Amino acid sequence: MYPSRRRLIIPVLLVVILISAALWQFYRQGHVPRALPTQAGVPVAVGDELNLLARLIAAEAGNEPYEGQVAVGAVVLNRVRSPLFPTSISGVIYEPWAFESVHNGLIWQVTNLASPTAAAADALNGWDPTYGALFFWNPAKPVSPWIWTRTIITQIGNHVFAR
Repeated sequence: MYPSRRRLIIPVLLVVILISAALWQFYRQGHVPRALPTQAGVPVAVGDELNLLARLIAAEAGNEPYEGQVAVGAVVLNRVRSPLFPTSISGVIYEPWAFESVHNGLIWQVTNLASPTAAAADALNGWDPTYGALFFWNPAKPVSPWIWTRTIITQIGNHVFAR
């Protein structure tokens, strides 16, 4: 009886690994909820993506001016449109090491989401005060030297925005 169990466990384990790999690839290709146009042509977030974007904005730029909050949301959306990044809001936000507030869990501790939610909606509606930036950082904080090789586009509040 024991040898037949072993013959069953190995194929089942292989199937689980293959399904997990296929689901991960499906996710990485952006097959998750994302912003879709409404009948009026104004994009809206599907599912929890508006809330997720608002949480990221609150965690990364909650103390920044409103334009800076919109700018952080715009960077996420610019990444969604770029072939260099995942093709969904959640894919961009959850990309490993992409945002410090996701890595350290601050994104789940924010409580005041009124302004960040409005900023997320403005970004989803097309406002991009960064003119296409893919990166942002606070130059007063320690960052990787690599980020300084990016072309700086603008500064809003304490953040620098770059391509």
